[in-house]
Amino acid sequence: MKLHYFPTPAATNTLSTEQLRDTFLVGGLFQPGAIIAHYTDLDRMIVGAAVPTNAPLGLPTDKELGTSFFLERREIGILNVGSASGIVRVGGTAYTVATLDCLYIGLGEKDVTFENGPAGQAQFYFISTPAHAKHPTVLARRADVSAAPIGDVTKANRRTILKYIHPDGIKSCQLVLGFTEFEPGSIWNTMPPHTHSRRTEIYLYFDLGDNIAMHFMGEPQATRHLVVRDREAVLSPAWSIHCGVGTGAYRFVWAMGGDNQVFS
Repeated sequence: MKLHYFPTPAATNTLSTEQLRDTFLVGGLFQPGAIIAHYTDLDRMIVGAAVPTNAPLGLPTDKELGTSFFLERREIGILNVGSASGIVRVGGTAYTVATLDCLYIGLGEKDVTFENGPAGQAQFYFISTPAHAKHPTVLARRADVSAAPIGDVTKANRRTILKYIHPDGIKSCQLVLGFTEFEPGSIWNTMPPHTHSRRTEIYLYFDLGDNIAMHFMGEPQATRHLVVRDREAVLSPAWSIHCGVGTGAYRFVWAMGGDNQVFS
């Protein structure tokens, strides 16, 4: 499990393009037959993906966790960004997770495995944050999720925010998670750009195809940018702005951890 330690805002301004990408961009998450996870010092969030093929995949138990199993002191949100349904087993219960369905699993669940479905390929993206209390496992179907249109088509940022894990949806200790999709012709996300000092955030850009996204980050008065491709994640410290624009249609998962969960 790779560890990510983050520089100060002043140090970030001195990084080369390669150093910036190595620090704030996570690629190579979706590997067939493997589960990949990265541990960050952004509120100790873990970002990862599981792409099961012929055999089930279990959550990692790397020494970096400092616990005997992954969810001993953690909670996790899982979103299937693949083209087909898959199965997540939690203890003795099997959950069929279709494309863009979300499964939340709370503190203390020891046995969690990922399986592919009978046809196509499931791709499970996950975010985990520390937890202090147990909340029940909940599966949310995309069709049942609160969808909030926002933005202006004349400014190319008309989009719909789908909220899964949040105070008025799936309850959690601190994790907040959902995804955003765009109306035809709209390509700018997160307008206006902003920071939120009480929580940090991770973006996963997906369904980009051969397009790219230009993700803007850094202090408001000293911005930097990252070129992002399909299924790459961007790590956003509390002090950094975050917004982006694509050369074509895309979606992105947003997930946050920190002191507060209210953001509407």
